[in-house]
Amino acid sequence: MPTLRIALAQVNSTVGDIAGNSAAVRRWSREAAEAGAQLVAFPEMMLTGYPIEDLVFRDSFVAASVSSLERLAADLAADGLGDLAVVVGYVDADGPPATSAEATPGRGRRDASALLFGGKVAAKYFKHHLPNYGVFDEDRYFEPGNSLTVVRLGGVDVALTVCEDIWQAGGPFTAARRAGAGLVLNINASPYELNKDDVRLPLVMRRAAEAGATVAYVNAVGAQDELVFDGDSMIVTAHGELLTRAGQFTEELLIHDLSLPAADATPNKAEKTDAAPLPIVEQYLAHEMEIERVVLASEPHPSRRDKRDGGVAERIADEAEVWSALVLGLRDYVNKNGFRSVIFGLSGGIDSAVVAAIAVDALGPERVFAVSMPSGYSSSHSKDDAAELAKRTGIDYRTEAIQPMVDGFLANMALSGLAVENLQARVRGVILMALSNQEGHLVLTTGNKSELAVGYSTLYGDSVGGFNPLKDVPKTMVWQLARWRNTQGDPPIPENSITKAPSAELRPDQKDSDSLPDYAVLDPIIKGYVDDDLGRAELIAAGNDPALVDRVLRLVDLAEYKRRQSAPGPKISGKAFGRDRRLPITNRFREGVKTSTQP
Repeated sequence: MPTLRIALAQVNSTVGDIAGNSAAVRRWSREAAEAGAQLVAFPEMMLTGYPIEDLVFRDSFVAASVSSLERLAADLAADGLGDLAVVVGYVDADGPPATSAEATPGRGRRDASALLFGGKVAAKYFKHHLPNYGVFDEDRYFEPGNSLTVVRLGGVDVALTVCEDIWQAGGPFTAARRAGAGLVLNINASPYELNKDDVRLPLVMRRAAEAGATVAYVNAVGAQDELVFDGDSMIVTAHGELLTRAGQFTEELLIHDLSLPAADATPNKAEKTDAAPLPIVEQYLAHEMEIERVVLASEPHPSRRDKRDGGVAERIADEAEVWSALVLGLRDYVNKNGFRSVIFGLSGGIDSAVVAAIAVDALGPERVFAVSMPSGYSSSHSKDDAAELAKRTGIDYRTEAIQPMVDGFLANMALSGLAVENLQARVRGVILMALSNQEGHLVLTTGNKSELAVGYSTLYGDSVGGFNPLKDVPKTMVWQLARWRNTQGDPPIPENSITKAPSAELRPDQKDSDSLPDYAVLDPIIKGYVDDDLGRAELIAAGNDPALVDRVLRLVDLAEYKRRQSAPGPKISGKAFGRDRRLPITNRFREGVKTSTQP
């Protein structure tokens, strides 16, 4: 059986940085070639970054993607890598320009994969299955491809596929079986959510069985706005054997030797043997997909004495998964957007303590700035806990008392009750934004998913900021993460911040429990309603008190306007606020309540 040394480049790209992404392809391709690889595969849309959203409608952007692909092929050959097959994702167009009268928005753009060889773009494949659920809107942006590209390389037939193609039965993988492919290569930008790695392996096994071929799955790593990509690349045989698997949240080159079935002999009257072979096309229907064959090298590669085995990286625990996603999400958001540092309010409570620890792990203490902003209601233990965390982590820490500023407002305005509580939060927001303007920091907000769900936050106060590391983290998980992080080396979070009752400290002896149910009771209701789309009856049937369900659902529904203005944050759950869950602000439908037909 022919042997193919394959390299899966589990790497990080940046949306819009086509030059930088191209340079990364050249750098990692050189490393793959030095390791003796004959084929290296990069993630979905590696050249452009992913997701590109409405950049796809700009003809200049698409043109830059296509021209950069051709230039990259020539550059690789100039680097002495012309004999290395390089598979890279990009955006293509085969329809009229977006400005043309014949154009339809979103039509003619392709989520594409290309194989570069001999200084040329030797083959292209257009993604067939376009996801249009959850965080994905690809039917808005792309036209599906209807043919499967099969490339003969080293005596092996390799089928090219892209991301969602592997998540759906039929289509490219069924076509790959009909085409007799020995290897199906699937390039991905598959966003992270908790335990998604447990779903991927059985998925790849099913598609490998469907194709009757070995499947090489390569995924991106890194973060783009709310989305985090966790890697977890792998190779699985047609019989379901896991040959090799990369780590999670790590940039790496996974190199493995594959013994693959030899390609069937096919008449190749038009075959070229020069450095820039022309495609040989054989088209026939295979479950509604045409097959396009491209012959690059019919002869098997010489056998090697050195055997490369990529190994199987150990899976990490749930808390480590989530922590890694939050750290990577913050790091890439800060670095890719050009911020030098972050700043936030450090209250001594659990949320800001966990945000501080995440920021230190992501950026290092020298780039993390925290501000204690005590009011007349701030407890001494809260101030002490904040100072203790700053001492443990080595971050920049200062105190700006807000009471004189609050008193100045109250001397000129007659406020009481909740208005005074919110005033304190808004004064803190003003201080953070002023320091951001003065010193150039990115402001982090520290609210968790539970608080965002029920609107337990103050607009332009504690919700102020450009990024929220805990946006998709329920309160109960915040505590869980804090305890886990304190077991990893020197504990950064004071024990009192973990064990004390949560409080906004905006009035005497205030506790979250004064306004909200216990988080252990609240979080499952939020998960059922928000993440799982359960209705009132289903939540009550699960054992929840009807009056409590009604109260929580009303709070969630009424807080939609606040969430619409909230900062982005990394997605870690099956349904995050923002990209995942999109509901109208003006909405009279209430679970279990008859809707009036009158204004």
